[in-house]
Amino acid sequence: MVLLLAACAPGSGSVGGADYDPAYDFSEFYRVTNGRTFRVIAAGNPFPSIRPEEMRERLLPVMQANRPRPRLTFTYAAPAETPHPDYRLVLVFDAANDLTAARVCADQIRTKPEFSGKVAVFGVYCRNDSALSQAVATTTASAPEDPSMGRLLGQLFQVLFIKVPPIDRPRFPFAFPR
Repeated sequence: MVLLLAACAPGSGSVGGADYDPAYDFSEFYRVTNGRTFRVIAAGNPFPSIRPEEMRERLLPVMQANRPRPRLTFTYAAPAETPHPDYRLVLVFDAANDLTAARVCADQIRTKPEFSGKVAVFGVYCRNDSALSQAVATTTASAPEDPSMGRLLGQLFQVLFIKVPPIDRPRFPFAFPR
């Protein structure tokens, strides 16, 4: 009941459109991020009154405070050499309507030409050029430090980095072949 009331709170936002590649594996995510840095690419700016560089700088501690379960440290720093595999989180604010997760992971990111008035983010967890999970989220926030922004990122991370994704897989694949 408390969760239901929290979802109805003003500025709580919404997360939807979740999709998971069959290759998604939480244990893999945990293994590659726990105790390590995890690169984030943030495209677009949901706060037009703030310079994009400043927005990214102010958003990083909000992401860190609402991080998913592994003890990871978010960073914007690109490695000197591209790691193989290249794991990263891409957050596209005000994504173009036809933008797909595959395009995001292939670094073909496009945003809408005009600010929509709401914070709308398309989050994609990538491994190389493959999208392992994706979701969209929206809220109303006036700045990166707005509490609704933190709640939204926390919810988005829980969906993107879910322990057991809701994929149609047999529960006992060896006992009940399809």
